[in-house]
Amino acid sequence: MAKKLLGSLKLQVPAGAANPSPPIGPALGQRGINIMEFCKAFNARTAQEQKGMPLPVVIQYYQDKSFTFEIKTPPASYLLKQAAKIQSGSKLPGRDSAGTVTMDQCREIAKKKLKDLNTNDVDAGAKIIAGSARAMGLQVTGA
Repeated sequence: MAKKLLGSLKLQVPAGAANPSPPIGPALGQRGINIMEFCKAFNARTAQEQKGMPLPVVIQYYQDKSFTFEIKTPPASYLLKQAAKIQSGSKLPGRDSAGTVTMDQCREIAKKKLKDLNTNDVDAGAKIIAGSARAMGLQVTGA
């Protein structure tokens, strides 16, 4: 018989740095998920990623207290900040520019994130990423 799914949970966890402290511990604990088991499994699967890179993770937990999780690609904002070599986006997007990214950089980010984007086409994905860049106050050149 198939396991009964109780629900799912979305978290953003730094690669290789899952630990039982807040916010991870309480979010998992109140749903009856074994916190240390998740932390060990997550850290093992993200060992090859850049340390500290935020990774969205979707955890599905079942009635028998077991769980499965899927690790998504890093957020577009994180990848854009890395490409533009900045710490944060503009405080006033549209007025102040925080930095610049090229359309080629947007295309590279779209290739990385293609499975998580709302399209199957790299060029359409690049337009989505360019829109995110503009919303962060980055200028997109070569468009």
